[in-house]
Amino acid sequence: MRAAPHRATKCDAAVIHRLQGPRSFYTVGMSKPLILMVDDDAELAEDVAELLFREGWALHHVLTGGDGEKALDRLQPDLLLLDVMLPDAHGLDLCRRWRDRFPALGIVMLTARGDPMDRVLGLEIGADDYLPKPFEPRELVARVRALLRRQAPGRVQTQLLRFDGLVIDPLQREVRAGDALVALSTVEFKLLLALARSAGQPLDRDQLNAAVQGGPYRPLDRTVDVQVARLRRKLADAAPGREWVATVRGEGYVFLPKG
Repeated sequence: MRAAPHRATKCDAAVIHRLQGPRSFYTVGMSKPLILMVDDDAELAEDVAELLFREGWALHHVLTGGDGEKALDRLQPDLLLLDVMLPDAHGLDLCRRWRDRFPALGIVMLTARGDPMDRVLGLEIGADDYLPKPFEPRELVARVRALLRRQAPGRVQTQLLRFDGLVIDPLQREVRAGDALVALSTVEFKLLLALARSAGQPLDRDQLNAAVQGGPYRPLDRTVDVQVARLRRKLADAAPGREWVATVRGEGYVFLPKG
């Protein structure tokens, strides 16, 4: 994919975060589909990231199968773009193993080898689609969109909330900061979920009480303050240097997606 690649503008740079090592390209809308790309071609990955960003999708790119394994566990992506030839593993072996571990994951194999038998083998071991390099940008977008659409009816509607360094799983009631699992109480998790779903918008104590209690009982304002303080302390311990929840004087608390 090298035909007329789009280069990031200043506006693009304001809403795409490029990280050292494994690289994440997150859109502002955290509930957008997340695509993991495992490919040792960093230049291709940048082109693909910019292409997918224009479609409203987010991309996390790693160079090796080992980093891909970690990213699958940590990020739980909606779709995987997997290169066949990697420096530390064979993509077909990874496809077979990851298909067993993640049955609902959409997998598109990418390869410079155009042998039809490679494509047949890839599909037989669990890939959903197979795209030989070089590929047309429009074809990649069409195949990714079609696969995401096919997955939608069968996926559990949990809508993971993904931020730069934080992933919230409403179904499993889990929160991960980087690679670390953050141990939260039920009340703390409900508070975080309510705040994250209204990222950037302050919630007052009544709104937070309603999110936690779900009934007519309303604890004292001071109770909410104590619970939020505990939540903030646990998040700070898991991700030093980041402030996820801030106090808005006279209004309540706000979740800060950009830290």
